[in-house]
Amino acid sequence: MKKFVITTDTACDLPEDYIKQHNLKLLPLYYTFGDEVYGDDNQMEPKEFFDKMRKGSMPTTMAVNTDTATTLFTSLLNEGYDILHIAFSSALSGSCSATATAARDLCEDIPGANIKVIDSLCASLGQGLLVHKALMMKEEGKTMDEIAQWIEENKLNLCHVFTVDDLNHLHRGGRVSKTTAIIGTLINVKPVLHVDNEGRLVALNNVRGRKKALISLVNHMEKRIIGFEDKNDTVFISHGDSIDDANFVASLIKERFGIKNVLISFLSPTIGAHAGPGTIALFFVGNPR
Repeated sequence: MKKFVITTDTACDLPEDYIKQHNLKLLPLYYTFGDEVYGDDNQMEPKEFFDKMRKGSMPTTMAVNTDTATTLFTSLLNEGYDILHIAFSSALSGSCSATATAARDLCEDIPGANIKVIDSLCASLGQGLLVHKALMMKEEGKTMDEIAQWIEENKLNLCHVFTVDDLNHLHRGGRVSKTTAIIGTLINVKPVLHVDNEGRLVALNNVRGRKKALISLVNHMEKRIIGFEDKNDTVFISHGDSIDDANFVASLIKERFGIKNVLISFLSPTIGAHAGPGTIALFFVGNPR
């Protein structure tokens, strides 16, 4: 069996120690504050990033660069690897398309090159959880084709439910109207959203108050994991510099479902730029998505 490597991009939001432990190769999604471009070696600490947003600085984000993808893939091909790349949802970014273009061109130019790019239709640690499942299968001895087939058959069972603390960030991204953002802020409405089968952000319901919104995330999980309980040995939570709230949700999950393993990580700038400080997102396996 030819050796292969699993790659993804920085929108997966996996923590640095996890990335190092699994020697995971990531394509960067760049972002800017003013004229300063961040990504690769020039990174901003998560707390600094969200503090700048709290003070009114608004970042912009960019998709994966085709040339960057070509460089990484070429180096891995030269080392003798086939490549399975799990990309950020095509409905939220051009990263999947750019990566697929790089892969197609390399496969046409290099005899024997084998690169599969999968549109995860996931975001943040939903994408990260899909990558985690793929890595575990690889460690179990599954082939690249077997893992790719499993991902395609199961990716729509990767559930994302999240709430934001400030509706104005969703308004900037075109997710809610200005009127909704203003009125919702005045009456302390916290929306609960999810990622649908097309990989888009969609509203589920509105909740009055922060704590009720956090509890609502776990309530949605309870409804959706029926029949999938044995698939949730590990649950992922990402947060926009709101670790106490992330820990609160984790404690509810452990208490209600008896799940012991909960991975908590910061939102990446790519996701955080649109969701904003205080976002809490919960990821698990279930149905419907």
